[in-house]
Amino acid sequence: MNICVLGVGYVGLTTAAVFADLGNEVICIDIDEVKLENLKQGIMPIYEPGLKEIVLRNIAEERLLFTTDTAKGVANSEVIFICVGTPPKESGETDLSQIESAAKNIAKSLNSYKIIVNKSTVPVGTGDFVRRTIEEHREAEVNFDVVSNPEFLREGSAIQDTFEPDRVVIGAPNKKVALKLLELYAALERPMLITDVYSAEMIKYASNSFLAMKISFANAIAQLCEGVGADVTVVTKGMGADQRIGKQFLNAGIGFGGSCFPKDVESLIHTSGSFGYDFKMLKEVMAVNRSMVPHIMTRIDELVGDLNGKIIGILGLAFKPNTDDIRESKAIDLIKELLDKGATIKAYDPQAMELTQEVLPTIEYCSSPYEVAEHADAIVLATEWREFKALNMERIRNSMKTPIMLDGRNFYNPDDKTRLGFTYYGVGRGVFKPQ
Repeated sequence: MNICVLGVGYVGLTTAAVFADLGNEVICIDIDEVKLENLKQGIMPIYEPGLKEIVLRNIAEERLLFTTDTAKGVANSEVIFICVGTPPKESGETDLSQIESAAKNIAKSLNSYKIIVNKSTVPVGTGDFVRRTIEEHREAEVNFDVVSNPEFLREGSAIQDTFEPDRVVIGAPNKKVALKLLELYAALERPMLITDVYSAEMIKYASNSFLAMKISFANAIAQLCEGVGADVTVVTKGMGADQRIGKQFLNAGIGFGGSCFPKDVESLIHTSGSFGYDFKMLKEVMAVNRSMVPHIMTRIDELVGDLNGKIIGILGLAFKPNTDDIRESKAIDLIKELLDKGATIKAYDPQAMELTQEVLPTIEYCSSPYEVAEHADAIVLATEWREFKALNMERIRNSMKTPIMLDGRNFYNPDDKTRLGFTYYGVGRGVFKPQ
C-alpha cells in the first residue's frame, strides 16, 4: 500500500519505519529540511532502540522516502497519516495548530479519494475539525474520509509496541474505510477494535489518564507507607497480584513525566470542563504527581542538611530509561529545586545529557556514574537505566564525601546498600541506616 506520513517526530518516524518494514511504500513529509537530510544519512532525531536499523534498511530498499514536498506525498498515497505535534497550551487545552496546518496542506494536494488518519494524540472532535478544514481549503471536489487511529507507543520500546500492539484501535466513519485500515494492519495479526471516530479519540486519553492515575495512586500510598512504616514495594506487589488490578504502572517514585501522560491528563481535564464535567479525580492525579519532587526535597533536606554548597549527584536525566526525552522530566525539576537551594549538581545520563545542557547549562555533566560520585554529599537515582544496576557500589561509596543515596525509583535493595555502608532512602520505603 502507498502511505504518506506527515510529521517525522517520534510517532511519525516510528510509524513510517514499521509500515515500510511490512512492505509498504512510505513517503515521510516534514518541514525540517535538516532533519530529513540527517535521516537520509542515518542520523536519527531521537534515541529509540532498534529504530535506526529499521530506517536504514528501508531507505536502502527504497521503501522509505523523506521529502518536504507535501503535494508529492499526498498525490502518490492511498492513506495519509497525520503525526504532527499536539503540544499543550498554558490552559491545558491541546494546541491543534500543527494539525490544522497539516489538514490545509493535504487539502491543497488532494487529487483523488484519500483516507486521512489522525494518529497524533488529539481531543474528541478533532476528526470533525480536520474534515471541516480540508473541505474549506480543498481546491478540487475530491472525496475523502477521516479516521482516528491513536498510537499507544511507549518510549524505549516503541518498535516492539508498533509490531506487537495490545490492540489496534480504528475509529472509522463507515465499514468500507475500516476494512481498508484493517487490510493495512492485517500483517501484524493483532487484536483490532473498530469504533466510531469519537470513541477512538477518547480511548487514547482515557487509557493514558488511567495509567497516570495508577502511578499517582502508588505515589500517594507511598507517602502513607513512609508514615506508617510499611514498604510500598511490598504493598504494590500484593496489590498487583490481584488480576483485577495488575502490577503494571504501580511503581512508586518521583513522579511521571514525558510527552504523553502530563499533557494527556491535562487535556482530558480541559475537555471535560468544556463539556460541563469537573474531572476532580484527574486534577488530584496531577496534584499528587506535582507533590513528589517536593516530597523528595524534604527527604534530601533531612538527610543532607543545609544544601548551600553541597554536591548532589544525579543519576539519570531522561524522564524514563531507554530514551533521550527530557520533556517533563522529574530529574530536571529536582535539579532546579536543588540549584535554588544553593547545591552544586553533578549529573550523568547515557543518552540525555546533550539535550539537558540546553536547559541546564550550568551544572556539571560527567562521563560516568563514578565521576558523579566523586566528593558528592549525596546521590539521587532519578532514572532507572539498566546499567545503573551493575555499578560497583563500593567504588561509589568510597569516592563520596558522605554515602547517602536517595533512590527515586526504588531501583535498589535497601539491605544491599546499607550493608555497604550507605544511608539509603527509597520512596515509600523510608530511611535505612548502615548495618
